[in-house]
Amino acid sequence: MKSKETASVSGGALASLIRRAIARDGGWLPFDRFMAMALYAPGLGYYARSDRQFGGLPSSGSDFITAPELSPLFGRAVARQIGQALAGSGTDEVWEFGAGTGALALQLLDALGDTVRQYNIVDLSGTLRERQRKTLAAHAGRVRWLDALPERMSGVVVGNEVLDAMPVQLLHFDGLQWFERGVTSAGDAAVDGFAWADRPTDLRPPHDADFIPATTTEIHPQAMAYIATLGERMDRGAAFFIDYGFPAAEYYFPQRTGGTLMCHQGHRADGDPLSDVGAKDITSHVDFTGIALAGQEAGFEVLGYATQARFLMNCGLLDMLQGANVPTIANVQKLLNEHEMGELFKVIGLGKNCDENFTAAPIGFSSGDRTHTL
Repeated sequence: MKSKETASVSGGALASLIRRAIARDGGWLPFDRFMAMALYAPGLGYYARSDRQFGGLPSSGSDFITAPELSPLFGRAVARQIGQALAGSGTDEVWEFGAGTGALALQLLDALGDTVRQYNIVDLSGTLRERQRKTLAAHAGRVRWLDALPERMSGVVVGNEVLDAMPVQLLHFDGLQWFERGVTSAGDAAVDGFAWADRPTDLRPPHDADFIPATTTEIHPQAMAYIATLGERMDRGAAFFIDYGFPAAEYYFPQRTGGTLMCHQGHRADGDPLSDVGAKDITSHVDFTGIALAGQEAGFEVLGYATQARFLMNCGLLDMLQGANVPTIANVQKLLNEHEMGELFKVIGLGKNCDENFTAAPIGFSSGDRTHTL
């Protein structure tokens, strides 16, 4: 974990890098570019630093916890769906994007055994790659790391909390017209020194609604482009994305005037991405309707869409609790409870050129499928 002094120096260097980018662009930077630099600038961005982002308590130096760190039963349950999809697509490779600490990869490899010939991790963070290598040492012969998608691929893709970390564009409505919200410099002497600035735009939210004046919301071109590229390059296989989000009608609900942009630091949430740049996570909820449409346009079919709770129960999570101790049960309840991760987190499944018996009945969506809401 970095010291506060080291973190301050790193944050100052990142802020200077972003201010130079703003200056090169005439004094205004679209928010998606700001977010990309804040999270992924080599050696300086949030996911490129050596701090420990993932963990259960603030005392560990972490900022948030993800489902695989919360309980190894998460990965064991997901593995049942991955295993069915491998068989249904006739493939033997798994592709994970944004693998974090490697906890989910370890759980899947342990559960799936020889069913997986090769486990591919696509991760931009060199620091996280090193953590993943240590976590996955027992499976080293079957794991490889890539910087980007290959031109052609087959297999099963899994992404847990990866879509929410893809940079978004911000739109602001003043009651008469739409503006794109970007970032400008606000004093070179400040450690961060950034402020919001709006410019008129032809961009619009993808869902028609009676937006209220002063509404700020997000659009997700990078996430949609990622799904499109995935569909274009996949010969056959399936993809499962687990993340917090809504269908478009709920995402762009008129009363959601502040959008969903959120930051996480020290297990606390705040809505100010312009402060402590590089020292905290920046995320946006997922527009699952947009993901489904992008997938269909790229040749995928939607296999299902369900809450995380329903998906995990369909995959046998409750049966795995037989004989479990109290701490294990308590952590699984956090995965399932409506007021924690169970309802807000959703799972969407996409398939391409798979066996009809599989696409007709993927186990994760056998009950409680909400595809009709997309």
